[in-house]
Amino acid sequence: MSTRSEANSPTLVTPSLLREWPLPAPGEDKYSRGSVLVIGGARATPGAALLAGTAALRAGAGKLSLAVAESVAVQVAVALPECGAIGLPETAEGSLTGEGLDRISTYLDRADAILVGPGLDDPDLAEELLRGLLERETGTGGSDRGGSGSGDSGSGGKTADGGPAVVLDAFALGGLLKLADQLEPWKGRLILTPNPKEAAVLLEREVDDLAADVAAIADKFQAVVSCQGFIARPSGGGASGEAELWQMTTGYGGLGTSGSGDVLAGAIAGLRARGTTSAQAACWGTHLHAAAADRLASRMGPLGFLARELADELPALMLELNT
Repeated sequence: MSTRSEANSPTLVTPSLLREWPLPAPGEDKYSRGSVLVIGGARATPGAALLAGTAALRAGAGKLSLAVAESVAVQVAVALPECGAIGLPETAEGSLTGEGLDRISTYLDRADAILVGPGLDDPDLAEELLRGLLERETGTGGSDRGGSGSGDSGSGGKTADGGPAVVLDAFALGGLLKLADQLEPWKGRLILTPNPKEAAVLLEREVDDLAADVAAIADKFQAVVSCQGFIARPSGGGASGEAELWQMTTGYGGLGTSGSGDVLAGAIAGLRARGTTSAQAACWGTHLHAAAADRLASRMGPLGFLARELADELPALMLELNT
């Protein structure tokens, strides 16, 4: 049951707030900046995984691996030579099956942040993939790692209990409903990035008040949630007196374009892998995503810029905010 106050008004995410909440130092090498594993990229939609992975690197992550449908793994590796690409089993139609997780066992163990969802195209198979990931952790003692729900970071991007952060986007979000009673291994490690339609699915009702509903999702799944400019963490997830709900003060309508959500999820995963808390990664990532759109709109006009161009703006924006 949520104990969140109905009167809890969001904290505005401004450049001043972010400068007082600085990102971790760059570190000495790629290993110190964290490793991201993206699981997605069906045969018809490998670009979503590419967009997410590119954004993770642009956000400063040191290493990137993409686990995609085996029929497109080579093409993905060529398209993004900075990544390691691993092929996963797929159906005849090219959808990831949720099987073959042994192929990425080492990557799962070494990742600081795991992003699941970009480019998945079958909701039932996405649920099976999540189930397999949860069962893998339970079978190796993952269920004993349950955290406080705050998503505080430990060494690198891993949470204080030693597990990687888990970011869920797109079709991966729909699988949560049937797995709600099995999420203990990911407690304190979940970040969700739904759009309003996906938020309604998670709530099993229409979205009426986005700020309140994002907070309700955070409490329901004990996760940090970023949805269309609002970020929430679970009630009691931070120290006494710390914010639990934030709202963006920037962002342009041109963000409503194909692949934009993949860039957002990738940026958050990349920041989280660097060693931020989940709430900090969500606030910084959501602001950077929106500010990138503002910058592109000022140069190109309100519509017509591409999702992949958003990622290219992230390094300069971070430099401006983190100095």
